Amino acid sequence: MNAPALKPGGRIDEARPFKPVKVAVLTISDTRDEESDTSGHLLAERVTGAGHELAGKAIVRDDVDEIRRQVLAWVGEGVEAIVTTGGTGITGRDVTPEAIRPLFDKEIDGFSVIFHLVSYQSVGLSTLQSRALAGIVKGCFVFCLPGSNGAVKDGWDKVISAQLDSRHGPCNMVELMPRLMEA
Repeated sequence: MNAPALKPGGRIDEARPFKPVKVAVLTISDTRDEESDTSGHLLAERVTGAGHELAGKAIVRDDVDEIRRQVLAWVGEGVEAIVTTGGTGITGRDVTPEAIRPLFDKEIDGFSVIFHLVSYQSVGLSTLQSRALAGIVKGCFVFCLPGSNGAVKDGWDKVISAQLDSRHGPCNMVELMPRLMEA
């Protein structure tokens, strides 16, 4: 017998103002290029479709230094959120968590939990093969998703998009942005 899908709480309050977020999309892959980067394109479409500004889009190899360089460049340019796709698996070349986690000022532990809960509804126990994570790097939210289109849809549609919507209640990450660098 299948368990019923969980329905998240919270809602969009249309009376609240929408504040666009500067979001960059980073594809991490040794095999994708601009033409074959379906997950990166999907994310970019969802970012702009939600009313946010696509502040950057890039593809880097599964290389710790390249990943860090691009993330830190965007952080330095005032990007408010970065969503990565790829490199979160468990093979030898998957290095996104190793590249990103040391940059975190704070890790958002609940993101991984909720992503896996949502992903489990789609792919079952295969979600165990992902090391999705999120955190804050110098006042910028960074969300790291697996590279499949399904994982991108689950991650953006069912987790990230609501938290990057200033109208979402009872709370959202946009309202926290001005306070992320407090001492």
